[in-house]
Amino acid sequence: MAQELFIEIGTEEIPAGFLPKAMADLQRLLSKELSSANIGCGEIRTFATPRRIAIVVNDVVVEQQRQELSLTGPSVKVAYDADGNPTKAAIGFAKSNGVEVGELTTVETEKGTYIQIAKVIEGRPTRELLPEMLPKVIAALPFKKSMRWKDLDIRFARPMHWIVALFGGEVVPFEFGNLTSGKLSRGHRFMAPDQFEVADCSQWLTELERRFVTADPQARRDAIEQGVVAIAAEAGGAVNLDQNLLDEITYLVEDPTPVCGGFEAEFLQLPRELLVTSMKTHQRYFTVSDKNGKLLPNFITVSNTRAEDLKVVANGNERVLRARLSDAMFFWKEDQKSKLESRLEALKNVVYQQKLGTSYEKVMRFTAIAKSLAERFEPAAVASAERAAMLAKCDLETNMVYEFPELQGIMGREYLTIEGEDSRIATAVFEHYLPIEAGGDLPSDNLGAFVSIADKIDTICGCFGVGLIPSGSADPYALRRSAIGILNIILDRDFRLSLVDLIGQSVELLAEKLVRPADEVRADVLNFFRGRFQNMLTGQGVPNDVVDAALAAAFDDPVDARLRAHALAELKGREDFEPLSVAFKRVGNIIKGGTEVEVDPELFEADAEKKLFSEMLQVRKEVDELIAADDYAAAMRAVAGLRPAIDAFFEDVMVMAEDPAVKTNRLALLTDIAGLFQGIADFARIA
Repeated sequence: MAQELFIEIGTEEIPAGFLPKAMADLQRLLSKELSSANIGCGEIRTFATPRRIAIVVNDVVVEQQRQELSLTGPSVKVAYDADGNPTKAAIGFAKSNGVEVGELTTVETEKGTYIQIAKVIEGRPTRELLPEMLPKVIAALPFKKSMRWKDLDIRFARPMHWIVALFGGEVVPFEFGNLTSGKLSRGHRFMAPDQFEVADCSQWLTELERRFVTADPQARRDAIEQGVVAIAAEAGGAVNLDQNLLDEITYLVEDPTPVCGGFEAEFLQLPRELLVTSMKTHQRYFTVSDKNGKLLPNFITVSNTRAEDLKVVANGNERVLRARLSDAMFFWKEDQKSKLESRLEALKNVVYQQKLGTSYEKVMRFTAIAKSLAERFEPAAVASAERAAMLAKCDLETNMVYEFPELQGIMGREYLTIEGEDSRIATAVFEHYLPIEAGGDLPSDNLGAFVSIADKIDTICGCFGVGLIPSGSADPYALRRSAIGILNIILDRDFRLSLVDLIGQSVELLAEKLVRPADEVRADVLNFFRGRFQNMLTGQGVPNDVVDAALAAAFDDPVDARLRAHALAELKGREDFEPLSVAFKRVGNIIKGGTEVEVDPELFEADAEKKLFSEMLQVRKEVDELIAADDYAAAMRAVAGLRPAIDAFFEDVMVMAEDPAVKTNRLALLTDIAGLFQGIADFARIA
């Protein structure tokens, strides 16, 4: 027999971003408790609105599963003395398992005779266990931020107001803080605030719908999407259906009611990103476009109440947006009274970081790095790279970015475009912030790439240089994101640069700011990049041991390291890889550090060593040409062709010959063989 378990936690409004994870955590924690208690169950569903988190577990068995346990203890020799009396070991084993010594039995094993307990644990009724289990689950729910209320010694995302806990329709009694579980829930905070009695999950869902609450997040999301699409069509356009905004609004409302509003067409002269930011980020509005993708003077908000006159709701939102856009229009016009580059001097008064100086100093440092990158990869663009870097942070001193910080880079590009600046430079000012997030867009042009790498490496080396190093999950300066961004840009644009040189230049420019030895900073930053790169490659499906082997051989050039890692992964996928790997590991184990003596063919005695030497010379020439062409996969296949000759060598030749000259010559041959993979991969690290 099985019954339904239903739990609802009613609260003050919980932040939208907390709820998806809270649902997953509630399901995980409750499933774990039921499993640990040997209580079987069926399907589990979770629900959440701003004011409630709920879970229903179907087909929960009414009694724990009966367990028959066989517990083995110490050996008979240890459990009983010479006279057959139980020792402390036997007495302690029996006591710890709740039986008398006389109930102990013995069992024969491969290792001898041991004492044993044959124990049957009868299952307890599930109803008896739930009052202990449920408060434990609720208390364990983790939140990014939680709070206490009143004088209670409990924490939750927001203060709780009610708890419904039912098993088979009957209340599971327990206390949590100042609340006692029951069967009374509540509807919409404003439109149906009265309590109502819950019988089961199905009835709860039905009653909530009657009380203006859609408890299922997916149902709310679907309703919002359908509503905003329809309203946008009525306004003569199409909604810009931002999925992140849709997800957020889903958890901001219990009863979604889309409402269309408008604003004056004159505001459309403002940059598109500004309009979108003002509506999406600050007001949680969807924007509307015409068939050509041009913004229309409309927006769609999603109300949490059903007003008698939706025009009133629209008018209220229009007043708020109009005030914000009016401010933006003022800032837009005021900022254009001065050229963007005139604000560079003002960055001398802006503290970038207390230990690292002003924003102006930072700009000067990464401008030097950007110029160096341009000299290496696009010499004709050195002057443009320098100008783009010098202008990159100027919009931080504009009124618009002061009011809308998320528009940094965007406003720099817009103002420069209006001023008639070269389009590559204007674009670079925007793109030097890219990528903004994991998997985000990368700079589309070398100029943006140069300035982005330069800015990010200065941030990383600067923070490491003054002791602001990420630890655990704490990374307040987003250094991990910056390192991954640099690596992705390098790989995307196929820049064959040296990380050691890049880091070295940055550390040198920061010399007067460092509070740690420069050598330590360089080593720590390089190791930091290596960790990020290893995670990137394994995240792309390259086996961890393959990545480790490739990076152990060389890591300075990320493009080269990626080529080698993928080539080695391809080689490892071959059926004959394991014996090949064993052969090369054997070579490495024998030569250890190797020898610098050149091979002397006159000292060869066996045909196997003559043949191996001859084939090695042919392969080495081929491998050198393939590596020069970055064809590591073909180079590794060529080296793999030596395996039969290597196997024959080990079969027919005694490396550690009695004649020291012959021995050294054979070690020199194996050193040359090992050298074929030098700089490609360290086979000793392959699992």
